[in-house]
Amino acid sequence: MTSRTVTLLDVARAAGVSKSTVSDALQGSGRVAEATRERVRAVAEELGYRPNSAARRLRRSSTGAIGLHLPQTATRLDYYMNLAFGAVARAQEEGLDVVLLAPAGVAGGASGRVASRVDGLLVIDPEVGDSAVPGLLDAGVPVVTGERYLGPTAAPSGAVICDNAASLTALLDHVTERGARHPAVLAPAGTSAWATALRATAASWGQEHGVAVALRTVPFAATPQEAEETTLALLRTDPAVDAVICAPDGAAPGVLRAAATAGRTVGTVSDRTAGSTTSDRTAGSTTSDRTAGSTTSDRTAGSTTSDRTAGSTTSDRTAGSTTSDRTAGSTTSGRTGEAGAHPRTPLLVASCVDGTATRSAEPPVTAVDLRPAAYGRACAELLCDILAGRTAPDTVRRHAWALETRASTTPPD
Repeated sequence: MTSRTVTLLDVARAAGVSKSTVSDALQGSGRVAEATRERVRAVAEELGYRPNSAARRLRRSSTGAIGLHLPQTATRLDYYMNLAFGAVARAQEEGLDVVLLAPAGVAGGASGRVASRVDGLLVIDPEVGDSAVPGLLDAGVPVVTGERYLGPTAAPSGAVICDNAASLTALLDHVTERGARHPAVLAPAGTSAWATALRATAASWGQEHGVAVALRTVPFAATPQEAEETTLALLRTDPAVDAVICAPDGAAPGVLRAAATAGRTVGTVSDRTAGSTTSDRTAGSTTSDRTAGSTTSDRTAGSTTSDRTAGSTTSDRTAGSTTSDRTAGSTTSGRTGEAGAHPRTPLLVASCVDGTATRSAEPPVTAVDLRPAAYGRACAELLCDILAGRTAPDTVRRHAWALETRASTTPPD
């Protein structure tokens, strides 16, 4: 093994310690026992490890800045912009500037140049397929990731993580408590810890509860139009779906548009017709369209209109005239087997990421508030603590989220 191929990770594996411990031992910093420090130095010398010029410079002086690497799709997502502002605010309290790293600027072995300009790095939602991440993790400076990195390369100096499995579980539990019996999840594609956890949780929750969760994969940063197209296709092929949980930030309005196109009322509401009220009950009870020879009756003006399916006749006609179900000024028929096949079954809508799009939608959408500004602040704080020696490397901190319930899944007042 030559000095050009030996990395901090090579030394760490040979010495039986973490990469950050090797870095601290060779730089004379951090909380490293003297015996460990000597062993690391001996292994490094034996392997022929030579620190790069960026690392040597960082031992001499501070650059007064940290770098921030975001996913390539981050520029159009509110979540990452709020996260970046939180990181900047915390770094400034420490007297540090934040350098936003362009994806193209850190790919292809440019991590050494990046490290020469910063004291440490924040790498947010690192994807296994992001070619820049391995170099950043091995750049010779402390690195804190927002969420875990699932790739095989060097481990970061620290991480701030959310319990993404718990947040999706909370959403699935919530919509079933509101009456949903056949939920669907629009899960993100990709190899980030967030995307991977959501896909796995949708499957495991369904198995645990004996519920068929309709899982559809959409782009990591799906647009509202992409979410709309996926939801429409879902409702047409699986009209029994009565709740859609959309993962990507800002995509929920597309689900709402698809519901409107399919003739599905969003949320738990009542259908008022001809002066009488037909209620679809949720929140702990089941609203069902009875099939296999049984009758679901909608009573209007003292008469009964029955929708019979599964081998019986569906008839909305009385005395030669047509009785229609009118909601919000529009007319939907009682027919089944097409888009909007269950027009009387409310469609509950929720999102895995809260933001402007969910709060300002009509109706406002229930969502998981990941508190991105606070999350960015927490990532920057951990990096600052590691740089200042206030926290040992290899620290993992957890970030709290909150479920915000809104009209898209709750009964009207």
